[in-house]
Amino acid sequence: MIYISHLLPDEEMKGLVTETGTGVESIDFSISDNLDHLGKRIELYQKKLEKMGNPPLILHGPFLDLNPAAYDSQIRQVTRLRFDQSYEAARELGVEKIIYHSCYYPQVYFLEGWAERVAEFMNQFLEGRSDIEVALENVLDPKWEPLKAVADQVEADNFGLCLDIGHANCYSAQPVEEWAQGLNPYLTHIHVHDNHGDRDAHLALGDGNLKWEKIQEIFMQEEKRRRETGCKKELTYTIECAKKEWILQSWEKLSCM
Repeated sequence: MIYISHLLPDEEMKGLVTETGTGVESIDFSISDNLDHLGKRIELYQKKLEKMGNPPLILHGPFLDLNPAAYDSQIRQVTRLRFDQSYEAARELGVEKIIYHSCYYPQVYFLEGWAERVAEFMNQFLEGRSDIEVALENVLDPKWEPLKAVADQVEADNFGLCLDIGHANCYSAQPVEEWAQGLNPYLTHIHVHDNHGDRDAHLALGDGNLKWEKIQEIFMQEEKRRRETGCKKELTYTIECAKKEWILQSWEKLSCM
């Protein structure tokens, strides 16, 4: 299943969803002000969905100023509150998947003990929650191994990882193909956009220096393995581009998989 990030005006999103048959990844519930008025924002977004024809929906969770691995208990408490609120929005809107950032900041936090703290937070957060898939996304993360270490320690069956290939391309020295191969067994979602490795430009696939054909082959092999082994976790994709033409260019490449 392919989704489009709701980065464009509603009317453009409606046209894209109609043309491509894709779903939508909402970013509305990643914004703290919206979470402060949760009931109203859920009602407003339901109306947006109706105007777009009620496409399949996933959510992008909150991330600004948050940190599940924070040493300060009050920061963790606020992080938990925001994660709880966005999860409740996901339930109300009937979504099957929600994406949260890893919130790792290089040169601020040591990696030693980081995976253990994040895993502890996620285990507590997901206790008693099994109705929605949760995926942890890389952003500034310089290496893929710590994310794998988190996934190794989270006990919930509905937990997985989201690989943002654009983030990996510009924030990590490790090749994106290595990220894809190393995280494969835990991946449940992919954020798709391109760049030249210098900044997070959110270009169309093919307009940056990502080796998309090699990355695509890794994903296709993983999807085949899951079908053959009866794995029920579907690998889904969100196109995260800021222009209609970039979205369509990326969709054409993705829809060939």
